[in-house]
Amino acid sequence: MPLQQYKKRLKTSFFIALCFFATSCGSPTVPNALLSLIERGSIKVGTLYGAATYYNGAEGPQGFEYELLAGFSDYVGVTLDLYPFYSYDAMLEQLAEGNLDIVATGDAVTDTLLMRFTYGPAYQTVAQHLVYRAGTTRPRELNSLAEPVVTVSGSSQAQLLAVLNNTSESLLVTTEDSDAEELLQKVATGDIAYTLADSNRLALQRRRHPNLAVGLTVREEMPMAWALNPELDDSIKAAIIEYFGTVHQSGWFTVLEEKYFGHIRQFDYVDSRAFNQSAESLLKDYKSMFQQYAGDLDWRLLAAMSYQESHWDPDAISRTGVRGLMMLTMDTANDWDVEDRTDAEQSIRGGSRYFASLLGRIPARIGDPDRTWMAMAAYNLGLGHLEDARILTERQGGNPDLWVDVKQRLPQLRQKKYYRTTRYGYARGDEALQYVDNIRRYYDSLLWLDEQGRI
Repeated sequence: MPLQQYKKRLKTSFFIALCFFATSCGSPTVPNALLSLIERGSIKVGTLYGAATYYNGAEGPQGFEYELLAGFSDYVGVTLDLYPFYSYDAMLEQLAEGNLDIVATGDAVTDTLLMRFTYGPAYQTVAQHLVYRAGTTRPRELNSLAEPVVTVSGSSQAQLLAVLNNTSESLLVTTEDSDAEELLQKVATGDIAYTLADSNRLALQRRRHPNLAVGLTVREEMPMAWALNPELDDSIKAAIIEYFGTVHQSGWFTVLEEKYFGHIRQFDYVDSRAFNQSAESLLKDYKSMFQQYAGDLDWRLLAAMSYQESHWDPDAISRTGVRGLMMLTMDTANDWDVEDRTDAEQSIRGGSRYFASLLGRIPARIGDPDRTWMAMAAYNLGLGHLEDARILTERQGGNPDLWVDVKQRLPQLRQKKYYRTTRYGYARGDEALQYVDNIRRYYDSLLWLDEQGRI
């Protein structure tokens, strides 16, 4: 369910809380940071550019932190004034001076930072990994490294390494010229030997650079939270606590995590490397066809589906008899006027039109990206089996219009105690779940490769 559908509920909860903050809806007896923010009509937030925080995508501002912040500003009923920074230190200095209301770094909270700032509730925990290039000697201890660990100045990684007793200062290098994503890329290309990265950023980058490997885990769990100026009262912090409680209860936070991280938690080095190599060598033969027949769809999404189906082999055939680049059954081929399933252009044309038809048959109330992931699952196991999974989801108290809920029930279509209660019976729902997750990873990789001009 999109965040917009929670607006009334969120704002009702907020105004109840606001009355409490303001001492029974009267004038506060001390300066109240939250009321000042509301009177101003905007909230000033600092964040960093990055894939896990904020960036300008094809459809406008995007990023996990950005969407959380936009949700909070809507919850409070003010405009989001977002100030992206390139430097941790500069951003935190602006918070300390009172020029920002909140800082959302998308980074872990260290003991050093806890002594300087007030923090809202932890909404995620991340591990900190020492990352090296696969194929080189694996580092097993920090105090035995022959080359320095490079981190971003002011980041939690730099702070964490600085306080570890068993790490020599000569092996610590910080930089303002590269962000965390760039440092991971430099490890992948061999420009630097090591960096320290949190599990979120590493997961995002490994689909682009599959040769990134974990040498050791420096810290298992570190909280992520928004920072606030400690000189202010706790009213904004209380509102943040209420907000996160509401979005967790509503399920929207889980939806957001699924959107950005749900498909990349598991990593397959061999598959990721093979995909990137194939994209740079094979896709050029079919790119123009995917673009021609994509219609309102993103051609790169169709290409990702085709790779999952056939590895871009026009002569591919499965054990069940489906064939071609888009792995069409004989019946589907007949429905969409495909005379030769092994003809690349016919297969792409038929597959794209079939997928578009599935999208059109998903209930209109289901928004994207859930709509797309469900249509994708239907492409794999059939619309009837997808509907069975949605019915099981509703029976079990989940939301049948959310992919994050439906995907949990897909494997049940293989279990007798569940599928015997459905209309269409047994299905390999666990394979459909993996099918969608794989395509999402391939699609993300194609977006990046396309941006780099490599396909």
